[in-house]
Amino acid sequence: MEKKEQAQVLVEAMPYIEKYRNKILVIKYGGNAMLNEELKSEVMRDLVLLHMVGIRVVLVHGGGPEISDTLKRLNIPTRFVNGLRYTDQETAGVVQMVLAGKVNKSLVNQLGLGGAKAVGICGLDGQLLVCEKQDEALGFVGKIVAVHAQVITDLLDAGYIPVISTVGGDGEGNIYNLNADTAAAAIAGALSAESLILMTDIKGLLANKEDEKSLIKKVYVSDIQSLVKQGVISGGMIPKVDCCKEAIRRGVSRVFITDGRVPHSILIELLSDEGSGTMFVGG
Repeated sequence: MEKKEQAQVLVEAMPYIEKYRNKILVIKYGGNAMLNEELKSEVMRDLVLLHMVGIRVVLVHGGGPEISDTLKRLNIPTRFVNGLRYTDQETAGVVQMVLAGKVNKSLVNQLGLGGAKAVGICGLDGQLLVCEKQDEALGFVGKIVAVHAQVITDLLDAGYIPVISTVGGDGEGNIYNLNADTAAAAIAGALSAESLILMTDIKGLLANKEDEKSLIKKVYVSDIQSLVKQGVISGGMIPKVDCCKEAIRRGVSRVFITDGRVPHSILIELLSDEGSGTMFVGG
């Protein structure tokens, strides 16, 4: 890139940086978007950049593939009910070990190597995510009933990037496996975040699932029901879009579904005119 083009990129980013300065940005990162180590390092560097220009970054992560791999190595069978992982108490313990331990601390370490102060917590810390059983048929898969976000705001005020693994608990000492999109939406709402970004392994919401050029750039919440009826929103996209709608209902200004496989997709989404995925807004 020529120096003139570099300068133009910075000029274009300036108003967006100003818009997000001192605002809270929640990013959900997990699943297949985390499997490429080189790409993961780039994502962490992008978060450090956002942090350094004054954006209050909160990272919420999952780690389904890591959980599946660990269960396999421990010879613990994996069972799915309607597409969701059945979680008995033994599996919940593995989820806690993998997410709050291995995955969380790896992300914290990469952020630190990039030059940012980061602290890893999970939904058990400060009773951040209080849960109950979502469905008896799923075992210890949690439904979030309360978010106590003070621990997050304390870390943000102290200049840290909070890195949150999606493990919750109840008042009886039970550990729950949580859907990362759902947890991120609840956290973003509790923080009155400016934006929530759901990083996934698809480009965004497509008008034609077979054509990535049919990306829908902007969706109003009032249009969601119609898009479901048309079949544009279907299958696994339905719960993801429900999380977008719930976050906006809770007060988040805008929610993005963006492709975590694309280098610098967060920066493109937030700091450019073009954007890279689908933006959901109220109205």
